[in-house]
Amino acid sequence: MPADVRALFEKPRPVIAMIHTGPSPGVPGFVCVDSAVDRAVAEAEVYLGAGVDGILVENMHDFPCVHEREMGPEVAAFMTRVAHAVKRRAGRVPVGVQVLFQGNRTALAVALAAGCDFIRAEGWTHAHVADKGIADASAGTTVRYRHQIGADHIPVLADVRKKHAAHAWTADLSLADLARGMALHRADAVVVTGGHTGEPPTPADLEAVRSVAEVPLFVGSGATPENLRALFPWVDGFIVGSALKEGG
Repeated sequence: MPADVRALFEKPRPVIAMIHTGPSPGVPGFVCVDSAVDRAVAEAEVYLGAGVDGILVENMHDFPCVHEREMGPEVAAFMTRVAHAVKRRAGRVPVGVQVLFQGNRTALAVALAAGCDFIRAEGWTHAHVADKGIADASAGTTVRYRHQIGADHIPVLADVRKKHAAHAWTADLSLADLARGMALHRADAVVVTGGHTGEPPTPADLEAVRSVAEVPLFVGSGATPENLRALFPWVDGFIVGSALKEGG
């Protein structure tokens, strides 16, 4: 049985605000852990004051990213510090974790240790080539790991087709085909994006996924005050980053 994503939030169609952490230790541009934690908590306070329904912490600035299999333990340690501090400040407001690139097991471990409420995962089903490397389907290994560490209560919001990626390997499958098996592979919600950061999915894409999705559907990029009316009929929630940040 899927973890209940809707039960996390106090109202329908929640807005989840993105916190992009500073670079992790070992990544060019890293300054210090304490300053990164302080900045993330300060950003969380702004979002909470504005009334967001959830927060998602992501290591967006770990560029160039490496795959989870090449990732050192310092990333998990750093993200746990940041996520725990944000969750303490957020209180009952749900906080999630995303770890790039395809760090889905790391995100689960961080969320469990930090007391967070959900994760966002990429590369859940159907392999593809991203700007960061090749991503194999990870649902099987991630779901088993979630069970092994006692984290079955932590929902997974999984991208159905990753942005910043080539999908020639699955070009014979429609977006609806890709989305159709997400619940079977134990995604607790599906996330639909445009092709790039800040680019929204089309209403046609959302309608296609909505027609087959057996779990909640979230817009994962490009939602703005100007396009909410067009996106609203098809979705159960919004993950918003660029539109909430000065300069995008």
